Amino acid sequence: MAEPVLRPRAAAVRRTAGGGSHPLGGRIDLTGPQGAQLRTAVAAVQRICPEFAPAQLLRRGGRTALLIGTSGRAPAVAKCLLDHSPAWAERFRHEIAAYRTFVRQRPPVRVPRLIAADPDSCVLVIERMPGRVVAPQRHPVQSPTRADVRAALSAYSRINAWRPAAGAFEAPIDYPARINRYHQLGLLTDRDLGDLQNLLRGLAHVQGQFCHGDALLSNVLVSPAGPSLVDWEHAGWYLPGYDLAVLWSVLGDDPAARRQISQQAQSQGPDARDAFLVNLILVLTREIRTYETAVQRTMRATGPVPPGAAEAGEEQRLLLRRLHDDCGRARKAVRAAVGTR
Repeated sequence: MAEPVLRPRAAAVRRTAGGGSHPLGGRIDLTGPQGAQLRTAVAAVQRICPEFAPAQLLRRGGRTALLIGTSGRAPAVAKCLLDHSPAWAERFRHEIAAYRTFVRQRPPVRVPRLIAADPDSCVLVIERMPGRVVAPQRHPVQSPTRADVRAALSAYSRINAWRPAAGAFEAPIDYPARINRYHQLGLLTDRDLGDLQNLLRGLAHVQGQFCHGDALLSNVLVSPAGPSLVDWEHAGWYLPGYDLAVLWSVLGDDPAARRQISQQAQSQGPDARDAFLVNLILVLTREIRTYETAVQRTMRATGPVPPGAAEAGEEQRLLLRRLHDDCGRARKAVRAAVGTR
């Protein structure tokens, strides 16, 4: 079966969240302004899943909150969107659509079972998977074990070989548009622009590959039953090698794993190599942009420096230096690939 053509998905329309009133419980701090936000989130969860009993706040970021608890007697996780801006609401609905697809079409790796979801209020309740996270950080401070890296690479590779039915997923990236945008922002040079456009023209006939889209080690849980993958908000059809490019970008302290990933990415011939390199440049450029913004925000901060902030800032600067070095290596590889076209 042929894979869908790589077309970007249409922008989603913003919708308003509904409300509800339910008793609260569990070991969650519901006091103060942040507590009010969590009360609203718990109420939204219990509106679509009345049997959900919250027990603990697992994680709370600027845009989402993760609550762990039970649904009936089964361990469950509730994910609630706090930032309902159109872009984030679209991404959240995309993740709900992915879990609904998994109900009809089982992927070749273990994924959480869908319990309840509401795209309007951006609330998702899924099975809590057993196991431990391979690495909690986006860019691990310490290299994971060889066995954990193998488990992660195996899980993402099985997903890349999967062919869900046409129409089940779309293409999250418009490659020409993203390359042009990064060029306009000054993140890519004129030479980069020309080289990447050259490679894209040579890849016009290449079919898309299904990818997780956020192939981080923090999205892999390992247990005796095998690895499982979570966080599917970026899943869809990409140029081949996108997940491998993400993995390569975050394994900066593991040259052996990087060699294995590069060899796997290039094992299918020049087209696979070129697609991996295009993905790698875009992934590294995104990471550089993200961490440069974080460093600039830290430098602009006023007032007392929180404990550990200086160390975190230094870690970000060291990571940025490594990402720029990686991007330089990727540029050389892209130029070499253009020379073989």
